Amino acid sequence: MTKQTINLKLKVWRQTNPQTEGKFVTYDAKDISPDASFLEMLDTVNEGLIKKGDSPIVFDHDCREGICGSCGFMINGNAHGPEKSTTVCQLHMRHFHDGEELVLEPWRATAFPVIKDLMCDRSAFDRIMKSGGYISVNTGNAQDANAIPIPKPDADEAFLSAACIGCGACVASCKNASAALFTSAKITHLSLLPQGKVERGQRALDMVAQMDAEGFGACTSTGVCSASCPKDISLTNIATMNREYLKAVITQKEEMGGGDGV
Repeated sequence: MTKQTINLKLKVWRQTNPQTEGKFVTYDAKDISPDASFLEMLDTVNEGLIKKGDSPIVFDHDCREGICGSCGFMINGNAHGPEKSTTVCQLHMRHFHDGEELVLEPWRATAFPVIKDLMCDRSAFDRIMKSGGYISVNTGNAQDANAIPIPKPDADEAFLSAACIGCGACVASCKNASAALFTSAKITHLSLLPQGKVERGQRALDMVAQMDAEGFGACTSTGVCSASCPKDISLTNIATMNREYLKAVITQKEEMGGGDGV
């Protein structure tokens, strides 16, 4: 029995480099298996383009297992596509219909300049992470898990925040291109753990400052960032970040002799 396949029409954003203007180019994706992943479908299209002597569609990827955060672009206006809690590399073609037209665009944010086609420069996230610095606690050799003095609720919440893979879907989905969800997840993760409490105040100050310096927009709490996150990072992280930041500002003013804080 012949396996059923689907045919799709792709409108793909093509842009040679950050200095040139981009445009949409239409391609046919023919005889695609419903069991193929979205990136495998693009691989098939690219093989056809290469055979014809055309330039393949450029997109970012690495593990293709939904854990590294390398991949990501807009599919019909949705970050990572229509499926909730799914990265584009784990999105399968069975979620699309035969003959459907798909519009593929890179993340749209000033802080994420286009490198080529669907690939963006997300090194702004790396600089935010770097600004957080290191922990100064000498952790020594690994302890037995049951001996580490971390309450389970704190450990569980820290784990949920640490699940952020830094893909940038939150920024791409936000009308303000805010990086508050990403930054807050990183701040929350370490603020909950004993190892991160020594520098927690300065970490919040530095990471928020770096986030602003990178040109990301302000958070207006619409919630679309969390809704589009493939790892379901919670909006409560943003509240934690705001609290950590405010506490750090007040402490800094008191240490400088500011008296009553803000």
